[in-house]
Amino acid sequence: MPTGREPPAETAAIRCAAAASTAPQIDEAIREAVAAAAGQIGDTADVAIAFVSARYGEAIRPALEGLGDAMGASVVIAATAEAVLADGVEYEAEPAVTVWMARMPTASIIPFSLEYAQTADGGMFAGWPPELDGPWPDGAAVVLLADPFSFPVDAFIARMEEDHPGVPIVGGMASGGFQPGMNTLVVGSRTYDSGAVGFVVGGGARVRPVVSQGCRPIGRPMVVTKSEENVIVELGGKPALERLREIYGGLTPADRELVRTSLHVGRVASEYQDCFQRGDFLVRNVVGADSESGVIAVGDLVRTGQTVQFHVRDAASADEDLRGLLSLEKGRGTRAAGALVFTCNGRGTRLFDEPHHDARCVREIIGHVPTAGFFAQGEIGPIGRRNCLHGFTASIALFEARG
Repeated sequence: MPTGREPPAETAAIRCAAAASTAPQIDEAIREAVAAAAGQIGDTADVAIAFVSARYGEAIRPALEGLGDAMGASVVIAATAEAVLADGVEYEAEPAVTVWMARMPTASIIPFSLEYAQTADGGMFAGWPPELDGPWPDGAAVVLLADPFSFPVDAFIARMEEDHPGVPIVGGMASGGFQPGMNTLVVGSRTYDSGAVGFVVGGGARVRPVVSQGCRPIGRPMVVTKSEENVIVELGGKPALERLREIYGGLTPADRELVRTSLHVGRVASEYQDCFQRGDFLVRNVVGADSESGVIAVGDLVRTGQTVQFHVRDAASADEDLRGLLSLEKGRGTRAAGALVFTCNGRGTRLFDEPHHDARCVREIIGHVPTAGFFAQGEIGPIGRRNCLHGFTASIALFEARG
C-alpha cells in the first residue's frame, strides 16, 4: 500500500512531497508512490527523485526505462539502493520505492549524467550539459547519485574544487549492486549502469547540508608535529601513541572499550578558527598503531601542522551527533521545505537498536517536512567548505527558499 501524508503547506514558494510504496511488483510500486507524491504537490513538479530497493531484482531496469514519463516532472533522477526511506520510515527488510518531488518555481535546476574516462591528458568527466558551461546559478549546490564501481568521487570532488570552489555536493553512492553493472541510475528517460547522475540547483532554492559522521570527540585537539603520509608520528611534540595513552587513562571503562574497538581521528577541515566544535572535523578510521615507534596510521593523508582530535563511534555517539547537528541547524533559523537523506548502509538496524533512526531524527527535530533517501555505499557531503566522501555517515540536504 502507498504511504504518504496530507499535502504540505507552502514554505516560501517551495513545496515538496514524499511518498513510498511497498507493493510487491515494481511497476505497481512506482505508480503508487508517484501518485501519492504528485497528489501532495498538486501541480507539475520541477524535480522528482526515486529511490528503488534492490529487492525488486531483475525487474528494476526495465521498469525504470520509462520513469521519466511516469514521474511527470521537468527534472527526474533515480538510483537503486540496498534500502530506502521516506518521511519517518526506513524500509530495510522489504521491497519499496520512495519518491520525493519538489515545486521550486524560482529555482534553476539543471540535470546531468556523467561518465569518467581516462585520456592521454589524464582523467576527465564527460557529460556536463551546455547550460553549465558558463557561470553557475547563484547559491548553487549539487545533488549527486553515483555508481561506486565506475565513478571516482574523490577525483570528482577535487575537480569541482578547482572549477567551482565552495559549491556543496550532497548525495550518495548507489548500493543496489555488489559488482560493476548491477546498479541502475536514471536521469530523465535514460538509464545507466555506470557513472553518476544528479542536478545543480540554485537561484531561488538553497541547499543546507547537514553531515553527521556519527562520532564523539575524546581528549582535546592537538597539533600534528610530525607525520609521514598517512602516519601520525608526533602530536604536540610527543609520540602519537603516548598522547593516546594519556587520553585513555582518563576515560570511563565504556569509552576505553570504544577506543579498543572503534577509534577514529578527526582532522580539522578549516584551521582558520579559534576553537573547534561538532561538525568541524573530517573523521577517518585509525587503521593501525605501532607500540615500539609510537606511531598511529589513519585512513587518510596527514600533514604536519594540522589539528586533529581522537574520536569514538557507537550507536549512542551517532545518535547524539545527528541530533546535535540537526538541532544546531534548526537553531540557525533554517526553514526547510523538504529533505533528502543519504545514510550509510552500515547504519539503520545494523547500528541502532531501534529501526527508522535517522529518518525519525529528521522528523523529530526539523519537523514533518517531506523527506526521502536511501542507504548508501558511501555518503557525500561537506565538512566546513570542503566536500568529502564519507562512511558510516548521514549526509542530509535541507531545501529552503533563498530570500
